[in-house]
Amino acid sequence: MKIVAVVEDDFDQRENYTDVLAAQGFEIQAYGSKLEAQAGFQKSLPDIAILDIMLGEDMDGGFELCMELRNMSPNLPVIFLTARDSDADRISSQRMTAWDYITKPVSLEFLVARVHALLRIAEQIQHPIDAESSIKLDQLEIDEKSMSVLWRDEIVNLTLTEFWLVESLARRPGHVKTYEALNDVTRQGLVERNTINGYIRRIRNKFRLIDPAFDRIQTVHGTGYKWSHD
Repeated sequence: MKIVAVVEDDFDQRENYTDVLAAQGFEIQAYGSKLEAQAGFQKSLPDIAILDIMLGEDMDGGFELCMELRNMSPNLPVIFLTARDSDADRISSQRMTAWDYITKPVSLEFLVARVHALLRIAEQIQHPIDAESSIKLDQLEIDEKSMSVLWRDEIVNLTLTEFWLVESLARRPGHVKTYEALNDVTRQGLVERNTINGYIRRIRNKFRLIDPAFDRIQTVHGTGYKWSHD
């Protein structure tokens, strides 16, 4: 049974979140303050944490908890669920490598769906598929063990997120990867389409440093992207 931690100082909201998640079969750790959560996390870590940012008098209590969780478990999924909707707060959450940032009020069905999705991603990270650890496709070579990508026998210098996107597209050439599917590939929680487009643009530019005629990553307008092969 997966454990979900809910850190929310408002009693009614905390009860709503815990009730709907418990109904999904999750074990719940519910905390009403930063101090309660700190004590609880020292005893046992959850599989995923849902944090409000403002916790009582602690204006940035959720941010502080996120940093503590990162020190204890770098890959633990963290969702910020908050009434704060500023770009500065969103940027701070990204710097802390939070997996999602959701503003209140939130649909409980949406919250449950995000918890399920992020737990699936966490499971894939913890237990990667060993089979087919390398991909060779036309002039592309991908080695998942070394996280390297070659095009025309030259290394393409990709970030980790860019590597995941290229690997996902190349694993099923010709098949369209929707924005929703690519969102999960980034392991960053819910991201905007423009963010995905930005990643793809940078990936194309890096391949074109090696091959100016590179055109394998094709746009499927309004839907997503696909890897085209000979």
